[in-house]
Amino acid sequence: MSPSQFAALQREVTVRTSAGQGRYLLRFESLFHAGRGLSFPCDEHGQVTLDQLSEQARENYLFARAVVGHEYATPVIQRCDV
Repeated sequence: MSPSQFAALQREVTVRTSAGQGRYLLRFESLFHAGRGLSFPCDEHGQVTLDQLSEQARENYLFARAVVGHEYATPVIQRCDV
């Protein structure tokens, strides 16, 4: 992983989608940098529709899932009132 790819993982990712997705966010909080993490639009059950993510967001999501417990905490579902 290049330094620029790692830096991209450290900032907040917000992806706006349509119909149903986007009212909730699946949040992966960094274990090492308080307040930093990755967020992805999901449904009320935490299901993320990969086809609706950009390529970069999809890569970040798959990475975050793979390193839960090492880089990121177990994700939580957050209601989004945007």
